[in-house]
Formats: sequence, C-alpha cells, structure tokens
Amino acid sequence: QVQLVESGGGSVQAGGSLRLSCAASGSRGMCMAWFRQAPGKEREGVASALFDGSTYYADSVKGRFTISRDNAKNTLYLQMDSLKPEDTAMYYCAADSRVLAFSTEYRYWGQGTQVTVSP
Repeated sequence: QVQLVESGGGSVQAGGSLRLSCAASGSRGMCMAWFRQAPGKEREGVASALFDGSTYYADSVKGRFTISRDNAKNTLYLQMDSLKPEDTAMYYCAADSRVLAFSTEYRYWGQGTQVTVSP
C-alpha cells in the first residue's frame, strides 16, 4: 500500500519561497510528481521525477521550481522560488509504477497542502 503525505505549504508574499515535502511509503522505484489545482481550474502537472533522477517541469514553473527526491528517505521535495500569485493552489503529490509525467492517471495521491501567494 502506497501512502503519500504532503507538508510545507503556507502563505507567502510574491517573490518568496516555500519547500514542499512528500513523505512516501511503498513508492520505491515509482515515478513521482507534484500537481496543483486552483479553485475552479483543472488539476495540472507541475513537476515530475523518475526514480533514475530524470526530471520534467511545466513551462509555467521552469527556472523557479525544483523537484528532487531522496530515495533513501522516500521523500519527494518541491523547492518553489520566485513565487507568483498565480501559483496559489492546493499542491498534491502523486506516485505510480508507470512513467506518466503529467498525466492525471497516477494511481496514488496525497491529501494536498495549500500554497497561497499574496501580491
């Protein structure tokens, strides 16, 4: 059974930084990703990381967000810098044994952590 627990969300001003963490159990070797969903909008992929270290980013966050994973600690991170008000959303961690990149078909999801960026 895979369990994902996100933490690290909060409220910051534009230009600030936050670091999200996703503590995972049972996800060894899986593709993992961060998604976000703003009110009234569809869930969208933000960044994904394969077990081999390959990473992928949405165009909207390239150069500002960094995804990383510590396989020894079974933890996925998302370092978010230069935050903008449009980054405000609930952020979710996801995992799947398939390589899904930004597909929303991930089998396992966390409960989410809220990120709010004020102007």
